[in-house]
Amino acid sequence: MTSPAWLDAITFNSAGLIPAIAQDHTSGRILMMAWMNSEALQLTAQTQTAVYYSRSRAKLWHKGETSGHTQLVHDIRLDCDADVIVLSVTQIGGIACHTGRESCFYQRLDMSGAEPKWQSVDKVIKDPAAIYSTTSAHSTDSKTIVANDKDDSNLQQNTILTQLDQVLAERKSASAEHSYVASLHAKGLNKILEKVGEEAIEAIIAAKDLAHCDKSLDSSAYDKAHNELVYEVADVWFHTLIGLSWFDIESKAVLSELGRRFGLSGIDEKASR
Repeated sequence: MTSPAWLDAITFNSAGLIPAIAQDHTSGRILMMAWMNSEALQLTAQTQTAVYYSRSRAKLWHKGETSGHTQLVHDIRLDCDADVIVLSVTQIGGIACHTGRESCFYQRLDMSGAEPKWQSVDKVIKDPAAIYSTTSAHSTDSKTIVANDKDDSNLQQNTILTQLDQVLAERKSASAEHSYVASLHAKGLNKILEKVGEEAIEAIIAAKDLAHCDKSLDSSAYDKAHNELVYEVADVWFHTLIGLSWFDIESKAVLSELGRRFGLSGIDEKASR
C-alpha cells in the first residue's frame, strides 16, 4: 500500500524519524516526548491511539502496551518546519511516565540559589513496581521499567485488543469529521465491509510480493516486503474489528472461538458446523 499524500508534508530526519510530543488534551501539560516513523504516525492517525517507534530495538511500540496507560489521540499537529509532531491526548490512568508520574517532565531547575539544581516536583501517582508487576513484581530499576514499557517482546496482545475494542466502541459515536472509524460507521455497514475486502486484497498482494523475494539475494527488499505484509494484515484485522464493532461484538468472542478449536482437527471442526 502506498503512503498517504499527507505524509509527504512531513520532514523526517535522516533515520526516518520525527519527534512527537504528547500534550494533555484538557490541561495542555506536556506529558512526554518520543519518536515516530511514518508507520507509527499512520497507525496513530488510523487507530487514534498513540503508537511510537523505539530506536533502541528498532520496532514500533503502542503506548501502554505493558502498563495499560494508553493514549487516546484527539488531535495531531505539525510545526512550521514540518519536523515536529504534537499530539493532543487523553492519558488513560493519568500516568504517562514510567516512573509512575503524570508527566515525564517532573524535574524542575531551581535557579533561586547560587548553583541551579534539579528538583523532583511531581508526586508518584502509582508505584512503578505495581504498574509493571506483569513483568517484574520486585524490580523498580528504571532501565528495566523503560524496556518493559516500550520494548517488551512478550506483549500482552489480549490487553491491546481489549483497549482497541474500547476505542472502536467510543469512536462509533464520535464526530465523522474527526474520526476515521466514525466516518466509516456514518457511511454504513456496506462501506465497512468494502474496506475489509480492499484491505484483504492488499494483504494478498503483499503476500505474493514477499513470496517472490529472495532474502539471500536482496535482504533489504525482503525485509521491506515482510514489513509490508505485516502492515497490510494489521489493516485487515483492524477493519474486521470495526465490522465486529458495528454489531457490538468484542474481539474476545473471536479469541474464545479460536481457543475452542485448539486440539480439534480442522476437518472435524468443519464437519461439526
